[in-house]
Amino acid sequence: MKRFLIALLLPLSAFAQDPAAEPTLLGAGARSRPVYDGSASQHLEAVPVLRYWGPILFARSTRGPLEGGVHQEILPGLEAGVQLAYEEGRITSQSSFLSAHDLPNVGTGGSWGGQLEWNGQLGPSPANVILRARQHLKTEEGLQVDLRLTAGVFQHWGVSAGLVAQATWADARSNETIYGITAQQAVISALPAFAPGGGLLSTSLGLIWSYDLASHWQLVGSLEARRLQGDAARSPLTQQRSNGVAILGAAYRF
Repeated sequence: MKRFLIALLLPLSAFAQDPAAEPTLLGAGARSRPVYDGSASQHLEAVPVLRYWGPILFARSTRGPLEGGVHQEILPGLEAGVQLAYEEGRITSQSSFLSAHDLPNVGTGGSWGGQLEWNGQLGPSPANVILRARQHLKTEEGLQVDLRLTAGVFQHWGVSAGLVAQATWADARSNETIYGITAQQAVISALPAFAPGGGLLSTSLGLIWSYDLASHWQLVGSLEARRLQGDAARSPLTQQRSNGVAILGAAYRF
């Protein structure tokens, strides 16, 4: 058994390491996600599968949000960057709960921010750590900060897999955008007014994987369990604290 475990760990050096060593991917997939974290309604949508890490520019959907920007190595294994990212909203018609209480849409938008990214080893496992700040382009919709860890756990027979853990913090304006209920909305919705503060928004744990279909094609996927924390978990708009997200897609590898 010990020799078998060693055999599985040895090839991990090629997984979740230096982004420059990872291939460029371009493809599409399907994602099942809650209408918003805390919703009891799931939504199925098409999503891009994108990963590009150039000498200066990068674009990707494989490390959380769909984002792109510039990066620069500041220490061996440590990159600093700035990015623009796509921010999902909250569509009332996708949720029977929101529709029943006549709550408004929160439109999709974008954010800008900065990030630090470290690539190295955690014991025998290659690891990627990202600390990222995202300020919504509509400043009244607030700021979020996330810390994301990816660690390779398996690579063999064309299959690569890694574990992902993430914690996300939000300021009061960000929490109010999704989880707040103004006095006017309380009258219309028949829900109590609620003004959340800032703090820890959510924690999550997941599995990401890929399978080499052919020399230039990969099947990719992920499963993630996410749990709301703090004031977001106490909001009258939160139907359940825990949600799941699943992605399945295919991409061409350059």
